[in-house]
Amino acid sequence: MKMIMAVIRPEKVQPVKDALKEIGINGMTITSVRGRGQQSGLKFTNRVGTIIVDEIEKTKLEIIIDDKDEEKVIDAIKKAAVTGHMGDGRIFVIPIERSIRIRDE
Repeated sequence: MKMIMAVIRPEKVQPVKDALKEIGINGMTITSVRGRGQQSGLKFTNRVGTIIVDEIEKTKLEIIIDDKDEEKVIDAIKKAAVTGHMGDGRIFVIPIERSIRIRDE
């Protein structure tokens, strides 16, 4: 099993969810996060001065999948989340050793 962790633009969450649903992936955890990457934040200049926003709002998706679904999930996220601009996000693939359903004894 693998965990796909994708950090994407908040406005791309619904298109990504729709793309994943089309390939049969429904379960995920969605978290609002803030941070910065290569972009190092945003700088706005106006008449009264410069404002630097060094933490940008993003959304993190965590999806647990079978190994065989890894590439199709990554492709679906990339196609649905891309804008072509810096700050589109990042996808991480993490191995999962074990998963236990709490309701089962």
